[in-house]
Amino acid sequence: MKRLRAQTSRIGLISDTHNLVRPEALAWLAGCDAIVHAGDICNQAVLDALGRIAPLTVVRGNNDTGDWAASIPPHATLDVQQVKILVVHDIADVPRNVREEGARVVVTGHSHKPLVVERDGLLLVNPGSAGPRRFKLPISVGMLTVDGANVEATLHTLTA
Repeated sequence: MKRLRAQTSRIGLISDTHNLVRPEALAWLAGCDAIVHAGDICNQAVLDALGRIAPLTVVRGNNDTGDWAASIPPHATLDVQQVKILVVHDIADVPRNVREEGARVVVTGHSHKPLVVERDGLLLVNPGSAGPRRFKLPISVGMLTVDGANVEATLHTLTA
């Protein structure tokens, strides 16, 4: 479990890059205190590019196979100030007891559909896909801003 402490922390969110590192995604994530990648990375070069910006928390997606991905966990947690963040690729893999485990935020990917919704005090965030376009979905990333126990999520469309 990783811990970050700062006055206000900015956590960049990215998912479903599928081998593609868009320069506009890198530019938008610049200056983050940490970056979360919610899976379907598809090669180490993506992580190398993101890791030059900020420390990474990464989970394995259904397309992350091979030796390079063997050590990537299927889920991860990140404590930022007083906020516990759970990261999984597919929302179907979120444990039923996620709130009992203390999570305040769940970050997922997989669907390529950007989403920010709060349900019973649990903030669910899917930054969408920053990789190749799928159907008519936007190309997007997200951001968590954490100040103490307060957390806010925003989405940013890179290409509509």
